Amino acid sequence: MSDSDQQNVYGTELLPCSSDPQTGYLRDGYCHEHPQDRGCHELCAVVTEEFLEYSKAQGNDLITPRPEFDFPGLDPGDRWCLCVGRWVEAKEAGVAPPVVLEATNESALSQVAAETLREYEG
Repeated sequence: MSDSDQQNVYGTELLPCSSDPQTGYLRDGYCHEHPQDRGCHELCAVVTEEFLEYSKAQGNDLITPRPEFDFPGLDPGDRWCLCVGRWVEAKEAGVAPPVVLEATNESALSQVAAETLREYEG
């Protein structure tokens, strides 16, 4: 499936998640499904302070800038393509951030029910 053929959880055109900061596995602003992306960065979320602290405690610091990886560091309110599995873990811990459904890849539905995503629509 090419990037341009990918759809969101509504089955319509996948919209960009964020260009500032530039997100996505390919850093093209989209939460594309990509065969080399083992983390499945396909869920567009609006990160919260609680989620950022949770992620850091799990060993994935999304707060600290890492210029060597072209990563600016995230602030609460930023939109970011998250690993679907990490979002599920955060949900179970009570700190899942809101989801931007129009920018979340339909492939996320293989791990999270549409109804659950709608409950977290931001």
